[in-house]
Amino acid sequence: MKAVTVSIDRDRCKGCELCISFCPTGVLALSDRDFNASGYRPAVVVRPDACTGCAHCARMCPEAAISIAVLRPTTSMAR
Repeated sequence: MKAVTVSIDRDRCKGCELCISFCPTGVLALSDRDFNASGYRPAVVVRPDACTGCAHCARMCPEAAISIAVLRPTTSMAR
């Protein structure tokens, strides 16, 4: 199993919801609590464990506000 981290630059996000629409596992949602510096409701990660690392959200974001980091487990070879 791979560990995935989704990072959203909340000040770049304009709340267009493209990332939310294209996420196949429902990881993202619009914030229902706050606004960013530009007055938009930014996307937030609501189900981090459901992220598969597909990066559809990051590719669809017109503001390039989303980055995905995938940590793949390393295998050690016996000598």
